[in-house]
Amino acid sequence: MDKFIKIFLAILFFICLAKMPYGYFQFVRFAGMVGFTILAFKAHEENRKTEMIVYISLAILFQPFFKIALGRQIWNIVDVIVGFGLLASLFMKSKVDRN
Repeated sequence: MDKFIKIFLAILFFICLAKMPYGYFQFVRFAGMVGFTILAFKAHEENRKTEMIVYISLAILFQPFFKIALGRQIWNIVDVIVGFGLLASLFMKSKVDRN
C-alpha cells in the first residue's frame, strides 16, 4: 500500500505543474495530507523515525486548513522535489529492511 500511495501522490504533484483549476490544488493538498499521515503512521509502526518525521513535516506542509502561501513557482519546485523524492524512496531500502 505504501508504494501505491507514493506513486499516486507523485503523479498528483507532477500534474500540479500543468494549468489546473483551483479545486484540483485543494484536492492535492487534502490527498497529500492524508497520504503523508498514513505513510508517517506506517513508518512509526516500523520504527523508522527519520522517515516518520519527514512524512509528518510533509503532511503539515500540504495540509489544506492553514495554507502556507509560497507562490506558484515555489510550490512547483516543492511539488517536483517531493514527487521525485517519493519515487526515489520506492527504490531505496531502509536499514530496517536490510536486517
